[in-house]
Amino acid sequence: MPVSVSVIMPAYNEASNLAELVPRTLDVISTLGAEFELIVVDDGSDDDTPTVMAGLSDLAGVHSLRLRRNSGKSAALSAGIRHAHGDVIVLMDADGQDEPKEIPGLLDALAGGLDLVTGRRVQRNDRFVKRSTSKVYNAVTASVTGVSGHDFNSGLKAMQRELATSLELYGELHRYIPVLAEWSGFQVGEIDVVHHARLRGQTKFGRARFWRGFLDLMTVKFLTTWTARPFHLFGGIGVMLGVLGSALLAWMAVLRVTGHAVGNRPALLGGVLLVVVAVQMISLGLIAELIVHLRRNANLDDATIEES
Repeated sequence: MPVSVSVIMPAYNEASNLAELVPRTLDVISTLGAEFELIVVDDGSDDDTPTVMAGLSDLAGVHSLRLRRNSGKSAALSAGIRHAHGDVIVLMDADGQDEPKEIPGLLDALAGGLDLVTGRRVQRNDRFVKRSTSKVYNAVTASVTGVSGHDFNSGLKAMQRELATSLELYGELHRYIPVLAEWSGFQVGEIDVVHHARLRGQTKFGRARFWRGFLDLMTVKFLTTWTARPFHLFGGIGVMLGVLGSALLAWMAVLRVTGHAVGNRPALLGGVLLVVVAVQMISLGLIAELIVHLRRNANLDDATIEES
């Protein structure tokens, strides 16, 4: 068993659920035979969450953090991780859909050699639309990132402290913790867990989460693929645009030499525009490479090197 366990529970307007879920979670983690703490991060709730947490804070091992305004799940998780002291960090939602009794199984998976284990919700108790879009999201994420997984966005996760403190979570990047972890060289995996219907209240994620998630998927793809070699991306795009623009301009030059008027042809403007954008993209790639080079020299870090 780990030396200590920190359970982080982000909550936004979940007062009615916290009153039941916090004691249930304490009943489980108090039997682990390890030091424990339960950190509830109030993400700027405007219901009775502060009052409920004021009463629950008298329970042994319960701590409460409150963000001044609603900043999103990633920000809440990041705040909780910064204040956690455990050697193992467990993440779970405050809506009651995650089963606290699954925590020992997650810890067993970590003890088996994983750095991050995600609870795979085999039988999801959500609306049909949410289940369907989640399947599409997981399939697209696995395809784009190359990371195998069936439930990237599950709220129930356990990870080693080293991994947790290395995460930079903002926007909607909490959805891609397994991707970021594997990209950093950590061992990730999934285990089947029980998933319940929401205890009370309504989900706080609206339709906007779809396009925000798509944009953050692009961010993750860029961070995990092109961070160390940005010129390959920007320079590649620039070369392709430059070749196309040069071909159009060469065509216009041939027509002009053979006596045809080219001043009013859209291809001329298109060719000039493509060449200008190509030069800008190549220049952007070179500047990005310079920034990466300077940062690498200024921050020599052997955190990913293991001595045998």
